[in-house]
Amino acid sequence: MMVETGHFALVLAFALSLVQSVVPLAGARFGNQRMMAVGGPVAITGLALTALAFAALTVSYARSDFSVANVWENSHSLKPLLFKITGTWGNHEGSMLLWVLILTFFGALVAAFGNNLPATLKANVLAVQGWIGAAFLLFILATSNPFARLVPAPMEGRDLNPILQDIGLAIHPPLLYLGYVGFSVCFSFAVAALIDGRIDAAWARWARPWTLAAWSFLTGGIAMGSYWAYYELGWGGFWFWDPVENASFMPWLAGTALLHSAIVMERRAALKIWTLLLAILTFSLSLLGTFLVRSGVLTSVHAFASDPTRGVFILAILSLFIGGSLTLFAVRAQSLGAGGLFHPVSREGALVLNNLFLTTATATVLLGTLYPLIVEAFSADRISVGAPFFNLTFGPLMVPLLVIVPFGPLLAWKRGDLLAVAQRLWAAFALAILAMLAVLLFVDRLAVLAALGIGLGVWLIFGALTDLALKAGVGHAPARVLPSRLAGLPRSVFGTTLAHLGLGVTTLGIVGALSFGSESILAMKPGESTSVSGVTLRFERLEPVKGPNYTENRAVFSVRDTDGDVFAEIESSKRFYPVRQMPTTEAGIGTFMFSQLYVSLGDETPDGEVVVRIWWKPLVTLIWLGALVMMTGGAVSLCDRRLRIGAPSRRQRRPATAADAVVP
Repeated sequence: MMVETGHFALVLAFALSLVQSVVPLAGARFGNQRMMAVGGPVAITGLALTALAFAALTVSYARSDFSVANVWENSHSLKPLLFKITGTWGNHEGSMLLWVLILTFFGALVAAFGNNLPATLKANVLAVQGWIGAAFLLFILATSNPFARLVPAPMEGRDLNPILQDIGLAIHPPLLYLGYVGFSVCFSFAVAALIDGRIDAAWARWARPWTLAAWSFLTGGIAMGSYWAYYELGWGGFWFWDPVENASFMPWLAGTALLHSAIVMERRAALKIWTLLLAILTFSLSLLGTFLVRSGVLTSVHAFASDPTRGVFILAILSLFIGGSLTLFAVRAQSLGAGGLFHPVSREGALVLNNLFLTTATATVLLGTLYPLIVEAFSADRISVGAPFFNLTFGPLMVPLLVIVPFGPLLAWKRGDLLAVAQRLWAAFALAILAMLAVLLFVDRLAVLAALGIGLGVWLIFGALTDLALKAGVGHAPARVLPSRLAGLPRSVFGTTLAHLGLGVTTLGIVGALSFGSESILAMKPGESTSVSGVTLRFERLEPVKGPNYTENRAVFSVRDTDGDVFAEIESSKRFYPVRQMPTTEAGIGTFMFSQLYVSLGDETPDGEVVVRIWWKPLVTLIWLGALVMMTGGAVSLCDRRLRIGAPSRRQRRPATAADAVVP
C-alpha cells in the first residue's frame, strides 16, 4: 500500500505543478493578487507530496520489498541498511525522484522566504519552477516510474552496483543535485525578469543568494565525487576529465561567472543582459549534464544505462527549456537597459575579465566533451578526447585568471588604480617568490612549472588574506581596535576571502600531487618490503575476509620509519560480490599531514605474489580541503545580513506622519 501511495503522491504532485505553472503566471499577467498568491501554497504542498513519494521508495528499499522492480534491480537483503537507503538514489529512477524532490524543495523555499519579492516577480518565478517540475514529473511517470510492481515478487534482489556501495553515495549525489537543481532558481529569476520586462540591481540582490547556495553545494558535490572516485576506483587519480565529470564541472564554471557578474549588477547596475544570459546558460548546462548521464550516449562509471526513449524525452525537455528561454532572451534583451559604464581598470573590469576567462574555459570543456558525440553522430568513427586536450586548453586559461584574482577585491569600483593595488600586494608577491625559490632549491631544481604552480597557490592564499587585512585596517588603525574592526566587517568579506583562499589551497594540492608524486608497480609476497618516499612499506599478511554480501582478500601493510618502528598500518583489498559477479578494488590509504600513501592491489601471480601499485601523493588532501574552504566561504557569505534580508520590495512606502517623527 505504501508503494501505491507514493505513486499516487507523484501523480498529485504533477497535477499541482501544472497549477503552479499556470495560475500564478496568469495572475501576474492580469494583476490578480489572489491568483498570484496560489503559487506559494501549491509549491509547498508539491514538496510535501514529492517527499511522501520519496519516503515511500526509501521505505521499500529499507524493507527489501522486491515486489518493486526498482528495488529488485538495485538491492539485496544482505546489503547493509545504510547502502539499502543510499541505493534509493543509486539508480536512474530513484535519482530522478531525488532530483525532483530537490527541485520542489527550492520552489518551496522561494514560496516560504520570498516575501520580500514583488508579487509579480515571485509569481513568475514560482510559475517557471512549476514548468520545470511538471516536465520532470511527467518524465518520471511516463518513462521512469520507480514504483512499478513485479508479479510474482522475486525472493531476492539483484544487488546494487558494488562501486556504489560506499558512503560516498550518501553524500555525493545529494550535494551535486542541490547544486545542479539550485541553479534552476537562478534560471527562474532570469526567465521571470524577461517575462516581466524589468531588471535592475534589486533583481541581482534577490537572485544572488540562490546562486551562492547552488554554487556552494555544487562545489561540495564535485569535491566529494572527486574523492569518491579517488579512493573507490583504485586508479589513484582525483580527476579524469570523464565526460560526466565535465558535465558537473561546466555548470560550476558558469555558476562562478554568474556569481561574480551578479555582484557587478548589484553594486553598479551594470552587466544586466550578460547576467541574465549567464543565469540561463548555467542551468542549461545542468540540464545538459542530466541528458548526458541519462540518455545512454555516454559510457561512464558515473552514467546510468538508459533506453533511447528516456534520452529522447530528456532531449525534448532540454530543447524546450534551453530553446524557449534563449528565444525569450533574444526577443526581450533589446528592450532591457545595458546598465552603467565603468573604466576597464576597476573592480567591474576585473570581474568582467574573470567572466571572460571562465566562460571561455566553459566553452573549451563543452567542446571537448561534445566533439566525440558529434563525430560519432555524423560518421562511423569513434574518437575520444582525453586529458591531454583539456590540460593544454583549460590550463592556460586558468593561469592568468588565477593571477588576477587577488587584484579584483582591492580595486575600486568604477575606476581603480592598478599600481596602487600592486603595491598593496607586495607581501603576497614576495611570499609567492620565496615559495617558488624554496621548491627549486630544496625539492627539484628542474621543476620550474611546479614551482610556478606552488607560487601561484601561495599568491592566491596571501592575496586573499591581504584583502581581509587591509579591510580590517591593518597598517592604518591602532592594533587595539583591529579585532573590533575585523569583527565588524560584513560576512560577505570573510566569504570572499575564504573562497579565494580555498582556491589557492586547492591549487597547491593539485600541483603537489601531479608534480611531486611517485608511482611504483611491483609483485610482493607477505614479508617483503619496499621503500617509498623515505619510509618502508612492508607487506605483512594476506587474509580472507567475509563481508555481509561480499568476500575479500585483505592485504595488511605496515609503514615503518628509518629505525624500523611501525607508525601506521594500511589495509587494501580485492572484493568479490557474488550476486553481481563483480570484483572491486578497495584502495588502502594512509594520510600523513596533507600527503597520502595510496596502495592498490592487483591480481595474484601463479607463484603466490600479489601485484601492488603504490602511489605517494604529496599535498593531495589540500585538493579537497580547499574545496571545503570554498564551500565554507559560500556558507559564510549567505550569513551576511544583506543577503538574508535581500533588497527592499518595490512597494511604495506609506507617507510619513507626525507620529513617525516622535523620538521615544
